[in-house]
Amino acid sequence: MPLTGPPEPEQAIAVVVLAGGSGLRVGKDRNKAYLPLGSRTAVGISLQTMAAATTPGLRRLVLVVRDDDLDLAERTLDEEFPRPPVPVELVVGGSSRHGSEERALRHLEPAIRSAELDLVLIHDAARPMCSLDLVATLVRAAAQSGGAVPGLVADDLAAVGDDGTLVPLSGRHVRIQTPQVFAAGPLLEAYHRAAEAGFEGTDTAACLERFSSVTVAYVAGEEQNFKITYPHDLLIADELIRRRDAQS
Repeated sequence: MPLTGPPEPEQAIAVVVLAGGSGLRVGKDRNKAYLPLGSRTAVGISLQTMAAATTPGLRRLVLVVRDDDLDLAERTLDEEFPRPPVPVELVVGGSSRHGSEERALRHLEPAIRSAELDLVLIHDAARPMCSLDLVATLVRAAAQSGGAVPGLVADDLAAVGDDGTLVPLSGRHVRIQTPQVFAAGPLLEAYHRAAEAGFEGTDTAACLERFSSVTVAYVAGEEQNFKITYPHDLLIADELIRRRDAQS
């Protein structure tokens, strides 16, 4: 999709960064979003990137945290992001990713209802290597179509029939990443409808696809925008962050 350049200034944007996970699969005793990457953390890096990429349209900046991480989150903000372009608002998340997204949207609901926000961007703190250019492209695409998600083409998939044999896999398949950006009003309405239906999506786009008519644009993602999930991911991200910091 040939969309480049900064986000349109007239788009009022709320950024939501999700940091409600754990460090269990990484093998650490704390939330993986607060583990050191170079001299910083995934939370600090992700907040800085999302805020920088959405300015001057940025209006709200929300960090979704676990209740047990509130003090840790506040210390991280003081140390890594002491002068944000707008205040960082802490919201305690739910027991699942979908629940955390829903709580963030309910927190933003008054601003969405009063048309103070055009777009909501939702990003996993555990993807700290996302580039400014990718965020800007997603915002521009969402402003045009109503929604945008990044992804990488998955060329290693196969389909299995009911009899256990391989069957042709039609269409192009992608592995979805974040940030994901959507029109604020339809996004909020989709999550209200999901709550009524008892539905929990695997990501934001899954909820929109189920409970909204919004057209979601696909934007080519980035190999570097991987999610820190296992110990080797942490090692790779730490090395990449150190290299990037040394070059800046």
